[in-house]
Amino acid sequence: MDSVYSLLAHQVATRPDALAVEDSTGAHLTYAQLSAAADEIAEVLKTNGIVSGDRVMIVSENCAAKVAALFATWRLGATAVPINARQTPAELARVDAHAEPKAVFFTTQVSADAINHDKNTQNSEAHIEPGTVSGVWGRLSLHCPRGDSFPGDKDVAILLYTTGTTGDPKGVMLTHSNVRFGGRTSAELRGMTHDDLIYGVLPTTHVFGLCSVVVAAIHAGAPVRLVPRFVVADVFDALRDGITLFSAVPQMHALLMAHAKSLGETALGSDTLRYVSSGAAPLDPTWKREAEAFYGVAIQNGYGMTESTAGTAATRNRIGDPDTSVGPALPGIEIAIDDTVPGGEVLTRGPHVMKGYFRNPDETAKVLDDDGWLRTGDLGQIDAEGKLHILGRAKELIIHGGFNVFPPEVEAALNDHPDVVQAAVVGRSKDGDEEVLAFVQVPVGSVLSEGELRAFVKDRLAGYKRPARYVLATALPAAPTGKILKHKLIETFANQLI
Repeated sequence: MDSVYSLLAHQVATRPDALAVEDSTGAHLTYAQLSAAADEIAEVLKTNGIVSGDRVMIVSENCAAKVAALFATWRLGATAVPINARQTPAELARVDAHAEPKAVFFTTQVSADAINHDKNTQNSEAHIEPGTVSGVWGRLSLHCPRGDSFPGDKDVAILLYTTGTTGDPKGVMLTHSNVRFGGRTSAELRGMTHDDLIYGVLPTTHVFGLCSVVVAAIHAGAPVRLVPRFVVADVFDALRDGITLFSAVPQMHALLMAHAKSLGETALGSDTLRYVSSGAAPLDPTWKREAEAFYGVAIQNGYGMTESTAGTAATRNRIGDPDTSVGPALPGIEIAIDDTVPGGEVLTRGPHVMKGYFRNPDETAKVLDDDGWLRTGDLGQIDAEGKLHILGRAKELIIHGGFNVFPPEVEAALNDHPDVVQAAVVGRSKDGDEEVLAFVQVPVGSVLSEGELRAFVKDRLAGYKRPARYVLATALPAAPTGKILKHKLIETFANQLI
């Protein structure tokens, strides 16, 4: 089986002096320089006893050094465990205890949070002395907390831990074959070429940013500009500075449009942007029209999850197409609907499906069957054209008054209001039923009221779908990708729900 490292090796053999990656530190690495950086880091890991099958944790935010560390890990046949530096010490400790990495990198050059984690590790009971690995590609702090660790699967390229702060962590095992397939499929879907300049703001600790952006770019030989965090003003300016491809989540798009509005502008005004994609949350027709008018290009929607190496289905629409599906299955991938599950659960099968959950055969058996079908936990329908429509998460389905309420439908109605940046809807048990709760992000200084929202949705939603409670806020709890953390909404705004 070819390693993901072979993608980099191919570019070095064919285009060694072409730009591969640039970042916020000023690093500009060609493929030859990125390969040399990976080889240098790999030698340091090898000196510290890292061998094929070991796990290497990378606590990071986006930068060239992170990419070099990934390819160094793959160069040795080890498994990378990317963790976002914005995780809390407790979250990091749980993953560390479960994955038992033999080496841990911190991207201290670009992340204050990584610096803090690095210091906490040094001050821990283990009294780990760090080493520094640096070069023209950046700087990393390296810890080797374990002399020995149990061997892992040598075909696993990445171990990604799914979002969540409670319960036992679940590490998704993606093989080299998974990652290569995901990168190639994403590159071909987007038509990536050497002439593109890809904007990498999605965290490379998440499957979307890692496989659909970075690995896809290296597969295609397209340069990628990495930035550690989504800062709306910086992203707005960058997208007008030669960027050709931009992948994001709806929340990022919404914040960009709100920023432009605050500047008195209605359009991005880029001469180079040719492809914009959205993932991780459903679209609604009004928002899609507004976003396409803003960017001046079609908004391509897609569907995937960590367990499916990001991509499962995607659109190839022209601008103005009213389609709000996530498109048909990508080449080589199958999708189906299990109608025995209320609402219809989406199943998928193909070379994108994970190997399983690390050290968790029971949870693996719950989602992977003997025929290779992955139960996604999402509810959906396939239309007559073979396009998949996502209705919501099975666990997020709200049953109110005996009726099924799909949160994305309620969110779409709220998002139609011009003063709403984004909305999230969840259910809460009450008196033997479930009530619909709406959490609405509004711009700073907004005078939007709950009463106005109630009146706004009255003609847009049936009575049983209308929220019983509204919480208006200038920010909602979100993951580093920008995706709203619905499981934290009630806890975050508990005082406003009394």
